[in-house]
Amino acid sequence: MLDTVRDITTPELIEIQLHPAGFLPRAFAFMIDTAIRWLIMAIIAIPSAFIGKSGIGIFLIMLFLVEWFYPVIFEVLNRGRTPGKYAIGLKVLHDNGTPIGWSASIIRNFLRFADFFPLFYLFGLISMLLNKEFRRLGDIVAGTLVVYSVPTTSRFTVPEAQPINPNFPLSRETQKMLVSFAERTPGLTKPRQEELAALLPTLTESQHPEEAQGAARLVGIANFLIGRKL
Repeated sequence: MLDTVRDITTPELIEIQLHPAGFLPRAFAFMIDTAIRWLIMAIIAIPSAFIGKSGIGIFLIMLFLVEWFYPVIFEVLNRGRTPGKYAIGLKVLHDNGTPIGWSASIIRNFLRFADFFPLFYLFGLISMLLNKEFRRLGDIVAGTLVVYSVPTTSRFTVPEAQPINPNFPLSRETQKMLVSFAERTPGLTKPRQEELAALLPTLTESQHPEEAQGAARLVGIANFLIGRKL
């Protein structure tokens, strides 16, 4: 299975890994969705044939709606998964890891006509083969990514403690470092925790004696950073 990994840090400072799907699983999902669309149109065509000219008009309108909005509706309302993607274990997300919205889904699906040129999705195939995350033209323009459904998340969790506001701004890298330290404290001895905490004296020391000090204070700050209530 050809894939790569995209590391994403959520606003809650939770790190996840997204595994972009390659050409073959996406092709299988597309074939399943195509078969479902044809089945839907066949079901619509049967009663339309008995209505005459107006039936032809209704059929053509439904053909347009099913062809272009079938994937949009499923992607937005079914957490990025058409029936074909669900069967193969894929889903569509924004490239920052957030759920896909209406505008992005419409853009990526309406640009399928560009991926189809000059024949049999040749441009889309070339785009996926040249892009390390296997993104076709519609994905690049819409800022979307087709990934395997189950992301790999950190197996660590921040131990619960009284949240502590650091009282001064912290850079994003410092925030990530504090959360990572707190996640790993259950596997560290107390002396080792304090040894590491001593490397950040501006954060481990407090002028308020009632507040935690040292490693315990860093864990409290980490609880504040991930949004636990005071």
